[in-house]
Amino acid sequence: MTTNPLLRPSPLPNHAPAFDKITEADYVPAVEAAIADARANIAQIKNNSAPADFDNTIVALETASETLGLVTSVFYNQLSVMGGDKLQALAEKIGPVSANFSADIMHDKDLFARVKAVRDAGTDGLTPEQTMLLDDTYKGFVRSGALLDPAKKQRLREISERMSVLSPQFSNNVTKSAEAFELLIEDEADLSGLPASAIAGAAHAAEEKGHAGRWLFTLDVPSYAPFMQFADRRDLREKLWRAFSNRAYGDAYDNCATLLEIVRLRHERAQLLGYQTHAHFVLEERMAERPETVEDFLRTLQETYKPAAEDDLVRLKDFAKTQGHDGDLKPWDVGYYSEKLRQSLFDFSDEDLRPYFPLTAVLEGVFAHFSALFHLRFAPAGDKYPVWHPDVKAFEVFDLTDESFLGTLYADFHPRTGKRGGAWKTSYRNAGLFRGKNERPLVSIVCNFTKPTKDKPSLLTHNEVLTLFHEMGHAMHALLARGTYPSQSGTNVLWDFVELPSQLQENWAYEKACLDRFARHYETGEAIPAALIRKIQDAKNFMAGWGGLRQTSFAALDMAWHTQDPTKITDPAAFEDAEITAFALFPRLGGPQSAAFSHIFAGGYAAGYYSYKWAEVLDADAFELFQERGLYDRPTAESYKNEILAKGGSEHPRILYRRFRGRDADPNALFRRENLKNVS
Repeated sequence: MTTNPLLRPSPLPNHAPAFDKITEADYVPAVEAAIADARANIAQIKNNSAPADFDNTIVALETASETLGLVTSVFYNQLSVMGGDKLQALAEKIGPVSANFSADIMHDKDLFARVKAVRDAGTDGLTPEQTMLLDDTYKGFVRSGALLDPAKKQRLREISERMSVLSPQFSNNVTKSAEAFELLIEDEADLSGLPASAIAGAAHAAEEKGHAGRWLFTLDVPSYAPFMQFADRRDLREKLWRAFSNRAYGDAYDNCATLLEIVRLRHERAQLLGYQTHAHFVLEERMAERPETVEDFLRTLQETYKPAAEDDLVRLKDFAKTQGHDGDLKPWDVGYYSEKLRQSLFDFSDEDLRPYFPLTAVLEGVFAHFSALFHLRFAPAGDKYPVWHPDVKAFEVFDLTDESFLGTLYADFHPRTGKRGGAWKTSYRNAGLFRGKNERPLVSIVCNFTKPTKDKPSLLTHNEVLTLFHEMGHAMHALLARGTYPSQSGTNVLWDFVELPSQLQENWAYEKACLDRFARHYETGEAIPAALIRKIQDAKNFMAGWGGLRQTSFAALDMAWHTQDPTKITDPAAFEDAEITAFALFPRLGGPQSAAFSHIFAGGYAAGYYSYKWAEVLDADAFELFQERGLYDRPTAESYKNEILAKGGSEHPRILYRRFRGRDADPNALFRRENLKNVS
């Protein structure tokens, strides 16, 4: 029996990965062995003398590569949370090998013939879940080139191999470029305006790097964001802003050539498969279905957000003048004066909220919220589950109705060298069939919240509280999955539906009934005052036009990259300037956003960034139902859990949403929530 911990059946609870035993040397041998195992399973399917049917072909294919899926899931998740040159070098080996194996499967004539035979036999006797799996499997082959001639198949294979290297390379360049910048402050006077929490965090960061007595600021969001909001030193804000805006541009980690190669390969692949552009290829498998629908949607958003954002900017400029600001407002002034204006209008700042949001209490409150909503129990797992870093905690989740085990939740909350920025949910294994049994998922939420110091716990801003609710919404989608097939489980839904469960949860983080569960002062234990909650609610739509236009501009930039012939694009900065003119309120003063746009060049959001706003329409509409019936109304929550979360991708999201809501989403719900249009 193998001694490789990635290949041995795990003796741990929920068959969790043995992170304490996995080493970098285990990954490549594990991938090679898992591919050999998968090839043997595929051969059995092809050589089966019985006529092809749903079980011996479609289900068998669903589980044929399950060990490889687990191994690569562990590897790529560790690449994101631990990083480092060694793992990056392994990614450049593992990516092409995995891509080549996938091409072998999808281009196998005999295997495709069996899949096609099952499809041609019709769907009589199949459940909706089985019908969806059959349809997805067949389309997966076709969209991977099963119908192409050998020369085109070979070119698709080459594209996939190259893409498997380029996306991790893009992400690594962003991380490395950001880590290369540090602002080390030696004069305490330069900290003017900064809150005590930011100063303490910077002192702690400096001490960790051997600079005791000084203050270190980086491009990690917990360090960067408060500096841009509060630092009085305008020249230092500009320095930090320019560094952030020039990540992976004009330095040793420049991403321009990488991103151009990515979009050109995507375009070539789409055309090989018979699609006009990459966006046409992607959107065929989305609720939006075609680029024109997305462009119309973004145009509607732009028509509302642009004038509102212009009004926001005029108000901000006028306010800045009252604060003694002379001359033009620059991008590095926006966060600073926005925070001052918000304090002026609503009489509170983010820093007034931090003491009420210690991370440990917020996490307990989030658990209490989901317990009330979905009748769950979250139990700290202690040392039962090995973890990849001492910061990481593990929890077990149970259904209180019958105490059934729902899954394992890992929480990785703090920045570290090598770790990707931002926040995300991921799964090490989805719910569904695994090694012959219907297993529960292994889910992880990853954030980059301020680290605790010697004197203070990690204290969150309200925006970070929203982030935690958001990622836990994704986690619930995975943990409450009730399907049979992993490829349809949890967040494996159409991409413009995937943000509904996450964004919906953010709504509760503004509600007194929810905040009262956990918002307590970390020193006194005092509950957050009702007056402060009202201020949070009153400020909810502050600069909503500005924020909405910013997100819409990202979506428009994404669509621009993926609806045009990229062989004609040579300068990403010039291309970006031309394409987002309609959204820009400032001339570009830093590098192009595209150079660090990991969502679309290293994540799953290519031709899909619009899905954030698309899902905001859905979540605004869905939350109105909770507002009508009660925030913790059990029948409404049960309907949402059973019709949306439990079903995953087993049925079309439009059907699932109609079943929950009784109708399609009202497109005006978003503007009603943001108070930007007189709509009813």
